[in-house]
Amino acid sequence: MNMRICLAALLVPALVVPAGAQTLADRLKEGYKAWDVALERGDSASVRRSTEGLLQREALGVGTSDYNEMRALVAVQDYAARACVQEGAWEDAIAHLQKAAASAAENLAATEGTFSRIRKDHEVKLIEWRETITKQEQRLKDLEAQSGLTEEHMKLRAQIRGFLDEHRSAIAHSEWSLKEIDGLLAQLRKEKETYSASLAGWQDFLAREKQEVAQAGDSPKFVAEKLEQVKADDARPRYDRLAYGRRLLRLDPGNADCKRFVNGLMGISDEPEAPAKPVKPAKKKAPKKG
Repeated sequence: MNMRICLAALLVPALVVPAGAQTLADRLKEGYKAWDVALERGDSASVRRSTEGLLQREALGVGTSDYNEMRALVAVQDYAARACVQEGAWEDAIAHLQKAAASAAENLAATEGTFSRIRKDHEVKLIEWRETITKQEQRLKDLEAQSGLTEEHMKLRAQIRGFLDEHRSAIAHSEWSLKEIDGLLAQLRKEKETYSASLAGWQDFLAREKQEVAQAGDSPKFVAEKLEQVKADDARPRYDRLAYGRRLLRLDPGNADCKRFVNGLMGISDEPEAPAKPVKPAKKKAPKKG
Protein backbone atom coordinates (compact mmCIF):
# COMPACT_ATOMS: atom_id res chain seq x y z
CA MET A 1 0.00 0.00 0.00
CA ASN A 2 1.39 3.35 -1.01
CA MET A 3 1.27 6.17 1.48
CA ARG A 4 1.83 9.28 -0.62
CA ILE A 5 -0.33 11.94 0.89
CA CYS A 6 0.55 15.10 -1.00
CA LEU A 7 1.78 18.03 0.90
CA ALA A 8 -1.03 20.59 0.96
CA ALA A 9 0.09 23.97 -0.42
CA LEU A 10 0.26 26.57 2.33
CA LEU A 11 -1.40 29.29 0.29
CA VAL A 12 -3.19 31.14 3.06
CA PRO A 13 -1.28 34.06 4.63
CA ALA A 14 0.56 33.24 7.83
CA LEU A 15 -0.57 34.87 11.04
CA VAL A 16 1.57 37.69 12.37
CA VAL A 17 4.74 36.52 14.13
CA PRO A 18 7.55 38.52 15.70
CA ALA A 19 10.09 39.81 13.21
CA GLY A 20 12.92 37.33 12.76
CA ALA A 21 11.05 34.45 14.42
CA GLN A 22 11.16 31.23 12.41
CA THR A 23 7.94 29.24 12.38
CA LEU A 24 7.39 25.55 11.77
CA ALA A 25 5.93 26.50 8.38
CA ASP A 26 9.24 28.22 7.58
CA ARG A 27 11.19 25.10 8.53
CA LEU A 28 8.88 22.95 6.45
CA LYS A 29 9.43 25.15 3.39
CA GLU A 30 13.18 24.91 3.96
CA GLY A 31 13.22 21.13 4.30
CA TYR A 32 10.49 19.49 2.26
CA LYS A 33 12.33 19.53 -1.09
CA ALA A 34 15.34 17.80 0.44
CA TRP A 35 13.02 15.27 2.09
CA ASP A 36 11.33 14.52 -1.23
CA VAL A 37 14.70 13.96 -2.90
CA ALA A 38 15.89 11.73 -0.05
CA LEU A 39 12.73 9.61 -0.13
CA GLU A 40 12.99 9.31 -3.90
CA ARG A 41 16.46 7.82 -3.60
CA GLY A 42 15.41 5.60 -0.69
CA ASP A 43 17.18 7.48 2.11
CA SER A 44 14.31 7.22 4.58
CA ALA A 45 16.61 7.19 7.62
CA SER A 46 17.79 10.78 7.13
CA VAL A 47 14.21 12.00 6.57
CA ARG A 48 13.04 10.24 9.70
CA ARG A 49 15.83 11.74 11.80
CA SER A 50 15.17 15.22 10.45
CA THR A 51 11.38 15.19 10.78
CA GLU A 52 11.22 13.46 14.13
CA GLY A 53 13.86 15.81 15.51
CA LEU A 54 11.90 18.79 14.22
CA LEU A 55 8.67 17.47 15.75
CA GLN A 56 10.37 16.85 19.07
CA ARG A 57 11.65 20.43 19.17
CA GLU A 58 8.71 22.30 17.68
CA ALA A 59 5.44 20.34 17.99
CA LEU A 60 4.56 21.39 21.53
CA GLY A 61 5.00 25.05 20.64
CA VAL A 62 2.41 25.03 17.85
CA GLY A 63 -0.76 26.85 18.88
CA THR A 64 -4.10 25.50 17.71
CA SER A 65 -5.25 29.05 16.91
CA ASP A 66 -2.72 29.34 14.06
CA TYR A 67 -4.12 27.27 11.21
CA ASN A 68 -0.97 27.69 9.07
CA GLU A 69 1.27 26.32 11.80
CA MET A 70 -1.17 23.47 12.39
CA ARG A 71 -1.13 22.61 8.69
CA ALA A 72 2.67 22.65 8.76
CA LEU A 73 2.58 20.33 11.78
CA VAL A 74 0.35 17.89 9.90
CA ALA A 75 2.66 18.01 6.88
CA VAL A 76 5.81 17.27 8.93
CA GLN A 77 4.00 14.41 10.68
CA ASP A 78 3.09 13.12 7.23
CA TYR A 79 6.72 13.17 6.09
CA ALA A 80 7.77 11.34 9.25
CA ALA A 81 5.10 8.69 8.56
CA ARG A 82 6.23 8.32 4.95
CA ALA A 83 9.83 7.86 6.06
CA CYS A 84 8.76 5.14 8.49
CA VAL A 85 6.75 3.43 5.74
CA GLN A 86 9.80 3.35 3.48
CA GLU A 87 11.90 1.95 6.33
CA GLY A 88 9.40 -0.85 6.82
CA ALA A 89 8.61 0.43 10.32
CA TRP A 90 4.87 0.50 9.65
CA GLU A 91 3.79 0.52 13.29
CA ASP A 92 5.79 3.72 13.77
CA ALA A 93 4.25 5.13 10.60
CA ILE A 94 0.78 4.54 12.02
CA ALA A 95 1.77 6.33 15.23
CA HIS A 96 2.79 9.40 13.21
CA LEU A 97 -0.31 9.09 11.06
CA GLN A 98 -2.51 9.02 14.17
CA LYS A 99 -0.96 12.31 15.28
CA ALA A 100 -1.41 13.80 11.80
CA ALA A 101 -5.08 12.77 11.72
CA ALA A 102 -5.65 14.18 15.21
CA SER A 103 -3.88 17.45 14.33
CA ALA A 104 -5.89 17.81 11.11
CA ALA A 105 -9.17 17.26 12.98
CA GLU A 106 -8.17 19.70 15.71
CA ASN A 107 -7.16 22.31 13.13
CA LEU A 108 -10.51 22.06 11.35
CA ALA A 109 -12.49 22.34 14.58
CA ALA A 110 -10.52 25.35 15.85
CA THR A 111 -10.59 27.15 12.50
CA GLU A 112 -14.31 26.55 12.05
CA GLY A 113 -14.90 28.12 15.46
CA THR A 114 -12.77 31.17 14.69
CA PHE A 115 -14.04 31.67 11.17
CA SER A 116 -17.70 31.25 12.12
CA ARG A 117 -17.45 34.50 14.10
CA ILE A 118 -15.60 36.26 11.27
CA ARG A 119 -18.13 34.98 8.75
CA LYS A 120 -21.02 36.23 10.86
CA ASP A 121 -19.45 39.71 11.09
CA HIS A 122 -19.00 39.82 7.32
CA GLU A 123 -22.58 38.69 6.67
CA VAL A 124 -24.03 41.29 9.07
CA LYS A 125 -21.96 44.05 7.46
CA LEU A 126 -22.94 42.94 3.95
CA ILE A 127 -26.62 43.24 4.79
CA GLU A 128 -26.06 46.65 6.34
CA TRP A 129 -23.93 47.95 3.46
CA ARG A 130 -26.30 46.71 0.76
CA GLU A 131 -29.25 48.41 2.44
CA THR A 132 -27.23 51.62 2.74
CA ILE A 133 -26.18 51.45 -0.91
CA THR A 134 -29.78 50.96 -2.02
CA LYS A 135 -30.83 54.09 -0.14
CA GLN A 136 -27.93 56.17 -1.41
CA GLU A 137 -28.44 55.01 -5.00
CA GLN A 138 -32.04 56.17 -4.80
CA ARG A 139 -30.90 59.45 -3.29
CA LEU A 140 -28.41 59.92 -6.13
CA LYS A 141 -31.06 59.06 -8.70
CA ASP A 142 -33.47 61.61 -7.24
CA LEU A 143 -30.73 64.22 -7.14
CA GLU A 144 -29.71 63.70 -10.76
CA ALA A 145 -33.37 63.85 -11.85
CA GLN A 146 -33.49 67.47 -10.78
CA SER A 147 -32.98 70.09 -13.46
CA GLY A 148 -30.33 72.74 -13.10
CA LEU A 149 -28.16 71.37 -10.27
CA THR A 150 -26.65 73.98 -8.03
CA GLU A 151 -23.02 73.94 -6.92
CA GLU A 152 -24.15 72.52 -3.58
CA HIS A 153 -26.07 69.76 -5.35
CA MET A 154 -23.06 68.85 -7.47
CA LYS A 155 -20.90 68.71 -4.36
CA LEU A 156 -23.43 66.41 -2.71
CA ARG A 157 -23.57 64.22 -5.82
CA ALA A 158 -19.78 63.80 -5.73
CA GLN A 159 -19.94 62.87 -2.04
CA ILE A 160 -22.65 60.27 -2.66
CA ARG A 161 -20.69 58.75 -5.55
CA GLY A 162 -17.57 58.54 -3.39
CA PHE A 163 -19.61 56.98 -0.60
CA LEU A 164 -21.04 54.38 -3.00
CA ASP A 165 -17.60 53.53 -4.42
CA GLU A 166 -16.20 52.96 -0.92
CA HIS A 167 -19.10 50.73 0.11
CA ARG A 168 -19.07 48.74 -3.11
CA SER A 169 -15.35 48.16 -2.60
CA ALA A 170 -16.01 47.04 1.00
CA ILE A 171 -18.71 44.65 -0.21
CA ALA A 172 -16.38 43.17 -2.84
CA HIS A 173 -13.68 42.68 -0.19
CA SER A 174 -16.11 40.98 2.21
CA GLU A 175 -17.42 38.70 -0.53
CA TRP A 176 -13.82 37.79 -1.42
CA SER A 177 -13.06 37.11 2.26
CA LEU A 178 -16.06 34.79 2.54
CA LYS A 179 -14.88 32.83 -0.51
CA GLU A 180 -11.39 32.58 0.99
CA ILE A 181 -12.85 31.31 4.27
CA ASP A 182 -14.95 28.72 2.46
CA GLY A 183 -11.96 27.64 0.38
CA LEU A 184 -9.68 27.25 3.39
CA LEU A 185 -12.28 25.32 5.39
CA ALA A 186 -12.84 23.04 2.41
CA GLN A 187 -9.08 22.30 2.30
CA LEU A 188 -8.93 21.63 6.04
CA ARG A 189 -12.00 19.40 5.81
CA LYS A 190 -10.40 17.45 2.97
CA GLU A 191 -7.17 17.04 4.96
CA LYS A 192 -9.10 15.70 7.94
CA GLU A 193 -10.99 13.22 5.75
CA THR A 194 -7.83 12.16 3.90
CA TYR A 195 -5.80 11.46 7.02
CA SER A 196 -8.69 9.72 8.78
CA ALA A 197 -9.19 7.45 5.76
CA SER A 198 -5.45 6.79 5.39
CA LEU A 199 -5.11 5.92 9.08
CA ALA A 200 -8.05 3.51 8.90
CA GLY A 201 -6.59 1.95 5.75
CA TRP A 202 -3.17 1.38 7.30
CA GLN A 203 -4.62 -0.03 10.49
CA ASP A 204 -6.64 -2.48 8.44
CA PHE A 205 -3.60 -3.28 6.29
CA LEU A 206 -1.48 -4.15 9.33
CA ALA A 207 -4.27 -6.24 10.84
CA ARG A 208 -4.46 -8.27 7.63
CA GLU A 209 -0.68 -8.69 7.60
CA LYS A 210 -0.83 -10.09 11.13
CA GLN A 211 -3.50 -12.56 10.03
CA GLU A 212 -1.44 -13.63 7.00
CA VAL A 213 1.65 -14.22 9.16
CA ALA A 214 -0.45 -16.38 11.50
CA GLN A 215 -1.87 -18.34 8.57
CA ALA A 216 1.62 -18.91 7.16
CA GLY A 217 2.74 -20.33 10.49
CA ASP A 218 5.69 -18.04 11.14
CA SER A 219 7.33 -14.87 9.87
CA PRO A 220 10.10 -16.51 7.76
CA LYS A 221 7.57 -18.56 5.80
CA PHE A 222 5.33 -15.53 5.30
CA VAL A 223 8.28 -13.44 4.14
CA ALA A 224 9.48 -16.08 1.68
CA GLU A 225 6.03 -16.30 0.07
CA LYS A 226 5.37 -12.56 0.04
CA LEU A 227 8.83 -11.73 -1.29
CA GLU A 228 8.16 -13.70 -4.47
CA GLN A 229 4.99 -11.66 -5.03
CA VAL A 230 6.82 -8.37 -4.48
CA LYS A 231 9.66 -9.37 -6.79
CA ALA A 232 7.24 -10.38 -9.53
CA ASP A 233 5.21 -7.18 -9.24
CA ASP A 234 7.76 -5.01 -11.04
CA ALA A 235 5.06 -2.67 -12.37
CA ARG A 236 4.77 -1.07 -8.96
CA PRO A 237 6.78 2.10 -8.22
CA ARG A 238 10.23 1.62 -6.71
CA TYR A 239 9.07 3.48 -3.57
CA ASP A 240 6.41 0.81 -2.89
CA ARG A 241 8.66 -2.16 -3.64
CA LEU A 242 11.45 -0.75 -1.47
CA ALA A 243 9.07 -0.11 1.41
CA TYR A 244 7.65 -3.63 1.16
CA GLY A 245 11.08 -5.21 0.81
CA ARG A 246 12.34 -3.43 3.91
CA ARG A 247 9.18 -4.42 5.75
CA LEU A 248 9.78 -8.08 4.94
CA LEU A 249 13.42 -7.76 5.98
CA ARG A 250 12.28 -6.41 9.35
CA LEU A 251 10.01 -9.40 9.78
CA ASP A 252 12.81 -11.80 8.85
CA PRO A 253 16.23 -10.10 9.17
CA GLY A 254 18.01 -13.34 8.27
CA ASN A 255 16.45 -13.67 4.83
CA ALA A 256 19.42 -13.28 2.47
CA ASP A 257 17.23 -13.25 -0.65
CA CYS A 258 15.21 -10.36 0.76
CA LYS A 259 18.37 -8.47 1.61
CA ARG A 260 19.64 -8.92 -1.96
CA PHE A 261 16.30 -7.65 -3.28
CA VAL A 262 16.43 -4.51 -1.13
CA ASN A 263 20.09 -3.90 -1.98
CA GLY A 264 19.28 -4.30 -5.66
CA LEU A 265 16.60 -1.61 -5.44
CA MET A 266 19.15 0.66 -3.75
CA GLY A 267 21.78 -0.10 -6.38
CA ILE A 268 24.03 -1.88 -3.87
CA SER A 269 25.96 -4.86 -5.19
CA ASP A 270 26.18 -7.95 -2.97
CA GLU A 271 29.12 -9.42 -4.87
CA PRO A 272 32.32 -9.05 -2.89
CA GLU A 273 35.14 -7.27 -4.66
CA ALA A 274 37.83 -9.56 -5.99
CA PRO A 275 40.92 -9.36 -3.81
CA ALA A 276 43.81 -7.57 -5.42
CA LYS A 277 46.45 -9.92 -6.76
CA PRO A 278 49.69 -9.65 -4.88
CA VAL A 279 52.46 -8.04 -6.85
CA LYS A 280 55.37 -10.42 -7.32
CA PRO A 281 58.73 -8.86 -6.62
CA ALA A 282 60.94 -8.51 -9.68
CA LYS A 283 63.61 -11.15 -9.97
CA LYS A 284 67.06 -9.85 -9.45
CA LYS A 285 69.39 -10.45 -12.32
CA ALA A 286 72.43 -12.49 -11.51
CA PRO A 287 75.63 -10.44 -11.71
CA LYS A 288 77.70 -11.06 -14.80
CA LYS A 289 80.86 -13.04 -14.32
CA GLY A 290 83.99 -11.19 -15.21
